[in-house]
Amino acid sequence: MKTLFLLHYNIKRVGYILAIPFFILGIAYLQWDFTFSWLDYHPTKTGFLTDINANFTDELTAIGLIMGLFFIAFSKEKVEDEAISFFRLEALHWAVYANYVVLLLSIIFCYGSLFFTVMTINLFTVLFIFIVRFRYVLYQYNKSNP
Repeated sequence: MKTLFLLHYNIKRVGYILAIPFFILGIAYLQWDFTFSWLDYHPTKTGFLTDINANFTDELTAIGLIMGLFFIAFSKEKVEDEAISFFRLEALHWAVYANYVVLLLSIIFCYGSLFFTVMTINLFTVLFIFIVRFRYVLYQYNKSNP
């Protein structure tokens, strides 16, 4: 069977180091509008895009969380075999299905700025659900095959 390109298994640890604090930062940003003042942008020149005053905390949070979840999701296991590849594929199916269920429900039930918030969170659901499902299936597999 053709092997997939996966990151080294030690990268998973880096992923957790990135994902956990950026997940907490994302919750703080969404719940309490927390921002870092050093990420404020106030242009001083005249010209293109000079009327924009912004803070890039949300962009930093999204980039850090995506990188962390990506590293966790696509790092090899210590023992990578065909069963693990099958579990990855099955978990990816679950994640895509769940992502589109969330998308359909949010289109039906969410309007205005709530819809935008749900869509922003929905960016991360594929990776998050993939990781949760994959870890659960591996746990079940390891429990049944000691």
